[in-house]
Amino acid sequence: MHTWPRGASGTVIADVSPRQTAPGLGTASPPRLERIRRRYEPALVFVRGSDTAKAAGLAGAMIANNALALAATVVFARLIGDYGSLAALVAYLLILTVAGQAMQVATAREGVLGHLGVGEGLLATLRSWTKTMAIFTVLVTAFSILLRQPIAGLIGVPKGDAWAAAAGLPSGCMYLEVSLLRGALLAVGDYKTVGLSLIGEQAARLVFGTILAVVGLAVAGAFLGSVAGYVLMSLYCAWELRRRVRAGEQTAAGERLVRRAVGAAIGLWTHVRRAWVAIAGLAVIQLLQNLDLIAAKHRFSSDMASSYAATAVAAKVLIWVAMGAGFYLVPECSRRWSEGTDTRPVLLKTVGIVAVCAVPCLLIFAVAAHPLLSIVFGERRATASESLLPLGAAFTVLAFTYLAVQYMLALRRMAFLIVLGAVAVVEPVLLLHAPQHPAGFAAVVLVVQAVGAVLAFVLALRRDPRAPPAAVVNPEPAFEPPV
Repeated sequence: MHTWPRGASGTVIADVSPRQTAPGLGTASPPRLERIRRRYEPALVFVRGSDTAKAAGLAGAMIANNALALAATVVFARLIGDYGSLAALVAYLLILTVAGQAMQVATAREGVLGHLGVGEGLLATLRSWTKTMAIFTVLVTAFSILLRQPIAGLIGVPKGDAWAAAAGLPSGCMYLEVSLLRGALLAVGDYKTVGLSLIGEQAARLVFGTILAVVGLAVAGAFLGSVAGYVLMSLYCAWELRRRVRAGEQTAAGERLVRRAVGAAIGLWTHVRRAWVAIAGLAVIQLLQNLDLIAAKHRFSSDMASSYAATAVAAKVLIWVAMGAGFYLVPECSRRWSEGTDTRPVLLKTVGIVAVCAVPCLLIFAVAAHPLLSIVFGERRATASESLLPLGAAFTVLAFTYLAVQYMLALRRMAFLIVLGAVAVVEPVLLLHAPQHPAGFAAVVLVVQAVGAVLAFVLALRRDPRAPPAAVVNPEPAFEPPV
């Protein structure tokens, strides 16, 4: 006999649960959408927590970062009369950021292996590095102010923008600081904060740069927007790192207390010296990415060289996807290597993400190159549109090379420096003898990048007979599968 539940007053409480029904009254089934949610929710939770989703999320954050950078370019070009000076300053800053990118790789790798301390030890290491960076930034700023006129002349900006040129070196120091913090976040598996900081950096640059340019600082104001982004994201990353580490210690206090004393921290300058391979490797990638622009100035007329440069900017979209995926690649490979497991699936997974993104991009380049460039850069800058497809393929291949280099940096390999360095030396020689029309010139770029990618993957995919270092792996897992 079915007994209905009763309240305190003795009245019957109707049971409307979809799992229980009164005999003969039918079923109270949940809505269709609710049934679908219940059926697929476990799979969706698993996908959201999967390695591929994390890597794709970072790649998406990097795409958003560069979409905002493109928006900033359009806004600043309209606000500032001498946009060429701002472009020269930004190029100067990009050169300086190579060291920061390399230190992010090294920090993520060493942090995963426990070499920077664990838990409170990791926080102590970062606090020590931040103090060192603060002192170094003050000294560099004084040096840059004293030499602002020679620096402005070297960059090629007018004397009136000398103070903006003086902000370049301090900006590079601030980028190094935020890169160190991002590397530590990657080491403890906080990919979400890193992705948000990438978007926040460019958003702050756009907002603060626009405000400063409008109030009358012009080129200097637009350039100082980058400084605002670095400072704000450093504060955000430091806050999130502290919160994550301490929350983790509260949930696994016993294990962390044992591990906290293991893994001696290293000084900042020792860390920088140990990262020379990463700095050299990313410098080689920068050369392979930009040597064709230098050679184009020697092979084409001024107008055609400008059009080719605009085309190359559009063609490099897949490089940014690879950079985002690389944020996941380095710490995850370092973690697996330290555990003695196969690291190559991680590389192949990130390559697959870039390949999936490449398909629609290359299709657009194939069927709508001229309209695309005309809309974005104007009709005058679309005269080299026939080179967009081969350049898009070339920089897609370079994106694969970038991931292979990041993979080998995670595994502490350095033989690739000689091989890819040789490719970087040969490339300008071949380009200076390339055809003097954009499509033929771009085809030579594609061949060179393809050779470099093949050599890089031959080195990357070979088995490493060396045993991983005996180090404590950071107890923060990269991913936690759903229970």
